[in-house]
Amino acid sequence: MIFTLLSTLISLTGPDGQIIQVNPQDVTSLRTIRNSEHFAPGVHCNVFMTDGKNVGVVEDCKKVHDLLEGWKP
Repeated sequence: MIFTLLSTLISLTGPDGQIIQVNPQDVTSLRTIRNSEHFAPGVHCNVFMTDGKNVGVVEDCKKVHDLLEGWKP
């Protein structure tokens, strides 16, 4: 059961190097970080979720977009 759940998630990297598992179906939008003074060092993309939360990740938004596009349920 856990394997099935984890295989439906994509892995992104937080600013401290932690792995962040994201359900692609919960991603609403991506925003490239332009003013880094408001985010942790190293964050390049802000991933917005259906629950209203957002996740800052070190991958650029093009990479996150490619991971989302390549995801298969």
